Amino acid sequence: MELRTLRYFVTVAEELNITRAAGLLNISQPPLSQQLKNLEEELDTVLFIRGKRRLELTEAGKMLYQRAKDILSLSEKTEAEIRSLKAGMTGTVSIGLVEGMAPDIAAEWFSGFLKEHPQVRFRILDGNSDDLIEKMRGGLIGLAVITAPYDQQLLNSFQVGQERMAALMRRDHPLAERESLNVEDLLPEPLIVPSRKAHVDTIRRWFRGTGENPGIICEMDNYLDAAALAGRGVGISIFPQTAYVMNDSLIQKEIFAPNTAVDYLFVWRKGHQLSLLEETFIDYVKAQYNG
Repeated sequence: MELRTLRYFVTVAEELNITRAAGLLNISQPPLSQQLKNLEEELDTVLFIRGKRRLELTEAGKMLYQRAKDILSLSEKTEAEIRSLKAGMTGTVSIGLVEGMAPDIAAEWFSGFLKEHPQVRFRILDGNSDDLIEKMRGGLIGLAVITAPYDQQLLNSFQVGQERMAALMRRDHPLAERESLNVEDLLPEPLIVPSRKAHVDTIRRWFRGTGENPGIICEMDNYLDAAALAGRGVGISIFPQTAYVMNDSLIQKEIFAPNTAVDYLFVWRKGHQLSLLEETFIDYVKAQYNG
């Protein structure tokens, strides 16, 4: 099957009318009809049911239509990417970054990649891990840096960083004098925590051994807002160590408890067709950790 023949077939399948399809393809009707007849003979099947006014796709025709669309799309994508290689890598990488270490980690990738491909541009979206996964499902981004856990059936991944959860509080808070904190120290305190369910569940597990529930008063997506509340004395914010704004009124303390480490993962969807630019960027990032 030639690509030209598949284009003819797709146009007829969408119009379900030989005359209109011929007009769109800028060819006469007899050659187009002959192309379709040749295609049916080649495949030894009937692709269209010929009615008086319009055509109708058979089951085989419907299957070929879907496959032909994929083949033509891949052909166009490949052609565009080969032209891009000739002209030098161009385009935009859309990537999502969670708060915390992710922007610092990704900044090094961007800097190095741009030295090799100066015509590339980056579009960055932020949010918590669940938000970014939904944006990836919706096609707004192709790549992301999120925190564990994640759906291993949905995403490919590799680890790119790790840090611990910490407590952020006012400098005049009584606990600010401690070198570090344990779970018991946090029991009577009002806590401001990340809104992602996985993080809330992890924080609740810290307290199981005490027989008490943590005093979570607020769940928030944005660490800047959480830091602002801590600065006003509303409570103690529990976020990754780098996810805060240092100023004279705030201080951070490490928390000693099981599972306080946060893994940062570079992810992309399984079974999702990536652009050559995205694949090249993934290979570049992988090399930073395997080299």
